[in-house]
Amino acid sequence: MKFEKIHNKGQAQIFRNKYLEYLTKTHPLVIWSLYLPVIIFLLYYSIARLHFSAGKALLLFGSGIFFWTFFEYIIHRFVFHFVAESPRARKISYVMHGNHHEFPRDSQRLFMPAVPSIILSSLIFLVMKIVSGTFAFAFFPGFLLGYLTYASAHYAIHAWHPPFKWMKPIWRNHHLHHYKDDEKGFGVSSHFWDIIFGTAFNLKAEKEDKEAVQKLMFKKKEVQNILR
Repeated sequence: MKFEKIHNKGQAQIFRNKYLEYLTKTHPLVIWSLYLPVIIFLLYYSIARLHFSAGKALLLFGSGIFFWTFFEYIIHRFVFHFVAESPRARKISYVMHGNHHEFPRDSQRLFMPAVPSIILSSLIFLVMKIVSGTFAFAFFPGFLLGYLTYASAHYAIHAWHPPFKWMKPIWRNHHLHHYKDDEKGFGVSSHFWDIIFGTAFNLKAEKEDKEAVQKLMFKKKEVQNILR
């Protein structure tokens, strides 16, 4: 997904049909409101109805969060950055992730839209249920929270400066992925798997361009409009 120009303003038109185009956009609070009740209910169900101990539920929940970080890396590297050859495959690749690389500051497409998100998460839960049985009721909520954390971190990286100094490497890693080399830095919420698989940036060797980074952030007025 190499583009002649990366646009820091505007957004891609993915579909000509205005209704389909509308479904490609979402607000972070919509996704949180969809999945937070599911997380709470499944944890309640695993303890109250399946009689998991609090320790067992917490272990499965934590394992789900950790598994998300691996899933995030694999999907980003091998699915979102799949090298498409045919025109149809390139179109699919662009719809899934290419539009984000061409318009990285499009605030309406920093979370997966609700409809495909619900379909995909339902399929993932079904697979987990088949593989792990009732354990999925405590494991899947952790996986979902991992996704929400990742998506929120992704949103924050494109919207604001890191709120804490220790978060700065996470921000720099993703900026370098977008603006220097999209074959590295596939982890967004964590560098762990990039380090394991040798795709991490050497942040100490990368010169930071503060002026260029400033151009990536949303302006105060933009943020206020988004949060309304």
